[in-house]
Amino acid sequence: MTELAEGKKAPAFKMAASGGREVSSAALKGKPYLIYFYPKADTPGCTKQACGVQEALPQLGKVGIEVIGVSPDAMPPIEKFAKKYGLEFPLASDADHKVAEAFGVWVEKSMYGKTYMGMERSSFLVGADGKIARIWRKVKPDQHAAQVLEAAAAL
Repeated sequence: MTELAEGKKAPAFKMAASGGREVSSAALKGKPYLIYFYPKADTPGCTKQACGVQEALPQLGKVGIEVIGVSPDAMPPIEKFAKKYGLEFPLASDADHKVAEAFGVWVEKSMYGKTYMGMERSSFLVGADGKIARIWRKVKPDQHAAQVLEAAAAL
């Protein structure tokens, strides 16, 4: 797999999402969007990140940016997470990690000396042309929304 970089075409995707929705790159054709990857629904960092994005939705909407959150969770925990925090943007399930692998965010991680595969907290701002305008790797949940808003304004 080639490393994704700013200016390259974003990988195609299609996933089931919260609220009975489906998200796909085809449906977003011609629109700018933020696709962000998070490790697990309803954990402290992921909650902080999702709530920050939710708060930024009105400003992101003003500049026409759609938002999709993606985790390896199955739909039931994602639905519960979205409902619990009133998250209006779609949260998608990438249980087979295909989309995460395409974006290069299904990575080897380690905790307490054990290594395992998991989702790297990363975000990709994609322009209306389908090309990646900005990449954030190893995102800090509490700074994420502000960084996205700043970059979105420059699109």
